[in-house]
Amino acid sequence: MSNEKITFRLHAVQRMFERNISAEEVRYALDTGEMIEEYPDDTPYPSCLILGCYMGRVIHVVAANNSLDEEKIVITVYEPDPSEWDPECRKRI
Repeated sequence: MSNEKITFRLHAVQRMFERNISAEEVRYALDTGEMIEEYPDDTPYPSCLILGCYMGRVIHVVAANNSLDEEKIVITVYEPDPSEWDPECRKRI
């Protein structure tokens, strides 16, 4: 696992609770997942959408990268809706 600090925004924690997604699943996605979208103009830090899979469960994590402080900021987490994503959950349909 990365030594990078992970900060969970309140919104992310609320969504994780509502969706029964654990911090372990999110950390695993951040460490091993695939960046599928980039949002370089987000403020105060650029962010991205990460596709992760933990024990067969697919999740998306939106996280910002505060490279100055070596910190990932988790903004939200969800299971991709099959009606909005391709079968591999990599591209919006």
